[in-house]
Amino acid sequence: MRHFGHIAPEVRKRLFFREPCAFTPDSPARLLAAALGATLYSPATRPRLADDVLKQAGRGVVSMVLCLEDSIDDADVGPGEANLVGQLTALDGLPDADLPLLFIRVRAPEQIPDLVRRLGPAVRQLSGFVLPKFTEERGIPFLEALATAEAESGRRLFAMPVLESPELLYRESRVETLEGISRAVDKYRDRVLALRLGVTDFCSSYGLRRGPDMTAYDVQIVASVIADVVNMLGRADGTGFTVTGPVWEYFRVQERMFKPLLRQSPFLEVQAAELREKLIEHAMDGLLREISLDQANGLLGKTCIHPSHVLPVHALSVVSHEEFSDAQDILRPERGGGGVLRSAYTNKMNEVKPHRAWAERTLLRAEVFGVANQDIGFVELLAAGLPG
Repeated sequence: MRHFGHIAPEVRKRLFFREPCAFTPDSPARLLAAALGATLYSPATRPRLADDVLKQAGRGVVSMVLCLEDSIDDADVGPGEANLVGQLTALDGLPDADLPLLFIRVRAPEQIPDLVRRLGPAVRQLSGFVLPKFTEERGIPFLEALATAEAESGRRLFAMPVLESPELLYRESRVETLEGISRAVDKYRDRVLALRLGVTDFCSSYGLRRGPDMTAYDVQIVASVIADVVNMLGRADGTGFTVTGPVWEYFRVQERMFKPLLRQSPFLEVQAAELREKLIEHAMDGLLREISLDQANGLLGKTCIHPSHVLPVHALSVVSHEEFSDAQDILRPERGGGGVLRSAYTNKMNEVKPHRAWAERTLLRAEVFGVANQDIGFVELLAAGLPG
């Protein structure tokens, strides 16, 4: 699979200076963590789940979570497990299918080895598990269960803990909770693919809900948690993890609303500024601002609950030609001693030592999301990625 792999090769050639790389579930963890992109959640109870997975893969989704936790009723857990096993077994019977990275969100540690045993050979379609309400105390049993399931199945399985507990939100317990989480995930570092933020649960602790014109960063209590999570768990010194962006709850923007507008002229008979104003009218601006703020605050990828969110996340994750040029200049071997240089675009100064970690992360993002051609921006990427 690859990002934007669902669009025609000749269109990719027009869009990209460097195309996104191909990857598989067996690719190195560092690459997969960066490549998660917009991770689309789906209730495990959906009767046509296998068809849904195939459909979304054909529309550019590269990671999905099949949820047995908050998205389904307590009474539906048993039927949901049975449906999940049946649907993944059906997908396993399609050997040529190009599937996304698939994860199961469980409620209890014992579900992990139980589901892996029930899946049998179909476990090869699974990339791992999402672990809810993760703290050191609650999380260690999940990670131990994952290790047991992996040993029994012989299949590499990743964990994606969700940081969403009240202990993490409350000021008096936050540092202690983060230190415990850090100990837990560090012990199982080779199996922790990414850390996910559960901002909806954070808001619920205070009876808050952000509107469609506000981002998670406008809710100061939530913004402070994101900052502390990145501070302690997202460092660029080799000790950090990929931290993904919070869910965007609104999906009033449907493709049918903005697709005709983009199709008027995806390569810009309509001016970009005018097009952006029209997109804002369709309530897309809040999502776009939040994705941009995710990236500015050190987050990569995003939890998504609606397919219409996937393409904007991926389009805004593509590295611009200017970013790529700066990153390459900073990381040239002859720059190893440091110094300051003018960018090739002659609009900024690049400081080699302070900007090195940024440059390394940018080139990793460029590998998985590609580098846009000089005249290609978000609008063109969004328009080209829309189906049919």
